[in-house]
Amino acid sequence: MANITAAMVKELREMTGAGMMDCKKALNETDGDMDAAVEFLRKSGAAKAEKKASRIAAEGICRIACDGNKAVVAEVNSETDFVAKNEVFQEFVQKVADTALASGLNGGKNGEDVEELLAKDGLKDLLVEKTAKIGEKLSVRRFERIEADLVATYIHGGGRIGVLVAGNGACDDAAKEALTNIAMQVAAMSPEYLSRDDISAENLAKEKEITIDSALNDPASLPKPIQNAVFDKALAGDALSDEDKAVLNEKRNDKYLFNFLSEAAKNVLAGIAMEGKAEYVDNKIFSGLVEGRISKHLKEICLMDQVYVKAEDGKQSVAKYLESVNKELKIARFIRFEVGEGMEKKNEDFAAEVAAQMAGN
Repeated sequence: MANITAAMVKELREMTGAGMMDCKKALNETDGDMDAAVEFLRKSGAAKAEKKASRIAAEGICRIACDGNKAVVAEVNSETDFVAKNEVFQEFVQKVADTALASGLNGGKNGEDVEELLAKDGLKDLLVEKTAKIGEKLSVRRFERIEADLVATYIHGGGRIGVLVAGNGACDDAAKEALTNIAMQVAAMSPEYLSRDDISAENLAKEKEITIDSALNDPASLPKPIQNAVFDKALAGDALSDEDKAVLNEKRNDKYLFNFLSEAAKNVLAGIAMEGKAEYVDNKIFSGLVEGRISKHLKEICLMDQVYVKAEDGKQSVAKYLESVNKELKIARFIRFEVGEGMEKKNEDFAAEVAAQMAGN
């Protein structure tokens, strides 16, 4: 059994928005595995919002270099936001992006080719020089290249987010404007995939499993036939208190029933629903509920399915927007960098630091 520390609970809480006790329970149930704990919270319904990475906290900026139909976005990190606003630092980050573009290296979201990039055009020596001059640790974290018939770029928040979008099939002014709009969409809505076709069967199956468990762990949202089956099993057993049984008997058809039940009763009902999982997944009504929730989620994470942010009717999808501009224009891929995503920022507590220094004297 892993030793679950307060820091681990804090990290999971920041990642998911779930309560402290829920996070502690999740870590205990998963033997300290952070990814498994996030999934556990999603299934139990305790996570208010899962973030695909840790809370964004590391400082730095993104910069873009572009030459015709080729472009590179690069991220360089600093220790403080103050340095990220420094002109010397910003010039260095642009140098990194320019060198990456000229290098022909492809890079990647996980730092591929960074060491090889630093070996070019004296970049490694320049990094040492700028680190000494600025007085903070600087780190070239990653860069990535894109190439297509048409490339659009977008920098948001002074460099907090950098986006590249590659399009094929059209290169006129209307297509350029459309791709720029899509780049802004990517910055704002942070899609994970270009389309549903890019999601693996394994990930789709995992998403379905999570959706099923999440629905069963929220009995209030279950279809009425399944609710009634769960209620009957609960009333026939002895897991509910007499008070909760009385409430369930009296108000089982009341839409506000769950406002009157205790938390313990809600947990009992969720447990009964999960026990009947094998039976309920074959229920057509329940299957429809699950498929509807999955479809809604996919519309949020797939760029082409997202509602276009500038849609006048508030409904037009990105795919339909592109089609209205030019039916030949196709998005090949996109890249979105956000400074610090997936990184943990040092938690600076000045008072604690002073106290520790005093204790050491």
